[in-house]
Amino acid sequence: MTFVEKLQALRQLMAAQKVDAYIITAADPHISEYLPAHYKAIPFACGFTGSAGTLVITQDFAGLWTDSRYFTQAETQLNNTGYELVKLKVPHTPEYIDWLRQVLPKGAKVGFNHLLITVGLALEMQNSLTQRGIEITDVDFISTIWLDRAGLPEENAFLIGEEAAGLTISTKINEVRAALKINEADYHFISSLDDIAWLFNLRGKDVDYNPVTLSFALITPAAVKLFIDEQKLSQTDIDTLNEQGVTLHPYAEVAEAVKNLPKDAQVFIDPKRTCFGLYQRLPSTTKIVSGINPSTHLKSLKNNTEINHIRKAMLNDGVALTRFFKWMEDHLGKEKITEWSAAEKLAGFRAEQTSFVGLSFNTIAGYNANGALPHYSVTAESNQEILADGLFLVDSGGQYLYGTTDITRVMPIGNCSSTQADDYTLVLKGLIEGSKLIFPEGTKGYQIDSICRKPLWEHAINFGHGTGHGIGFFLNVHEGPQNISPANVDVAFKPGMVTSIEPGIYRPEKHGVRIENLVLCIPHGNSEFGDFLTFETLTLCFIDTAIINKTLLAPDQIEWLNQYNQMVFGKLQPLLSDEEAEWLKVKCQPV
Repeated sequence: MTFVEKLQALRQLMAAQKVDAYIITAADPHISEYLPAHYKAIPFACGFTGSAGTLVITQDFAGLWTDSRYFTQAETQLNNTGYELVKLKVPHTPEYIDWLRQVLPKGAKVGFNHLLITVGLALEMQNSLTQRGIEITDVDFISTIWLDRAGLPEENAFLIGEEAAGLTISTKINEVRAALKINEADYHFISSLDDIAWLFNLRGKDVDYNPVTLSFALITPAAVKLFIDEQKLSQTDIDTLNEQGVTLHPYAEVAEAVKNLPKDAQVFIDPKRTCFGLYQRLPSTTKIVSGINPSTHLKSLKNNTEINHIRKAMLNDGVALTRFFKWMEDHLGKEKITEWSAAEKLAGFRAEQTSFVGLSFNTIAGYNANGALPHYSVTAESNQEILADGLFLVDSGGQYLYGTTDITRVMPIGNCSSTQADDYTLVLKGLIEGSKLIFPEGTKGYQIDSICRKPLWEHAINFGHGTGHGIGFFLNVHEGPQNISPANVDVAFKPGMVTSIEPGIYRPEKHGVRIENLVLCIPHGNSEFGDFLTFETLTLCFIDTAIINKTLLAPDQIEWLNQYNQMVFGKLQPLLSDEEAEWLKVKCQPV
């Protein structure tokens, strides 16, 4: 069926069941960022492939609500589908709820799959719409028309040992139980795959880019239950889990287990990472304790074992990136290189590294105008040949045993304009200011965000995404609870957190600049004014200085840049051939 025919079929089902508006979310029952093929309903329905968006369908309108990262992409992909782009004014907000309140009459019915929406969002919708006399209902029309839908993934999973994770499974369970006690909860239901992966030292291949496996967990006063397809695990891993106090149960039995919790249970859930459908199965008499999963806080604080592994992964990644950029420089103008072939080549250099598992996200390789799309994904139609003129932006990352990387660099090629040079330098200033920051204990991400943006704001420039996100340990490339963004996230930075710093400037249809490193939060010292923290830069890849406008950099910023590039050279040189080391030495020459 075409997208228009699918939309027509959905409207027929809506009419038959008297549903006035149907909502399709980008989610699975685990509220994952990256979805198994089985749950990619939005691409199926309308062709939009961005990671953030919501479809809302009525009998006379169909729209995709998404944020500024995807405006250009959405306009292209929605062409002739029957759907219109609705531009979110505030990213990551359900503005379609207010729209539904305005356009639907009293007595109308809004349907959506309750397994594919968060508790928090469903309750917000319910509270808002019922005030207008609008009913919500649990329906799944997508499954009816998606005849060739992929099944659930069946990839094998495996445990990582204490020598990799730094802590045993039972130790982590005890830490979670201690947090539950503080929160006056005796039961804990966990849906989020990365939290489960951390808690059980469990890794898998069920989701692209994220080494996780489909599962749920339930912690009770007397037991720890893991709901997973047992065939995915070796007998040795099953025995290890049992020895650590974990019992295995079929994945499909989770709903019944939640339903049969004691009526007086005090259940801790994360309303942003638990689906409404399973929340509704809880006995109505249970007391709900809401908050961020304790494991989310705990896994954000990398232990020394994890940090040492991450540093090794950065060495591997740095070698691959050095070889890639040298290859680019050596071959540009001598053979045809496109965005697609460049991304494939970089993946190949990473694959040569020991302990490489796969990419940590789909590589963003954007030349000139395509670099102005923050979440650009090259397609056969958009694929550009990289010529000796302008800026080539590459945002990429790898999953290693054991470590996750995420880095953005911009390669200046041939003739670059003064505007491109200034933009590059201002973004670099933002990165440097964040990287060398010394800040008091208790500082939040939104405070750091403004410091990173200040060099851009001084030139009346801004960007529409956050400045940084947490990074997992051989886990999700995006993790919480901390971030660096304008949002008032009430999470303080603590030693052990690994976070990206990635300011950017995007000039539509011209060029984009983003420079990104990963940093580790570490103690700086104390004074009569309290304890202070700072960042250690983990990423090991030279920052190109060819087009820097030195007049825009302060002396301390130049000093940071020179010291960083010298550190990169010193750590990577022993791992490179003589020719590669000589090439890198030139790239790392002081400004």
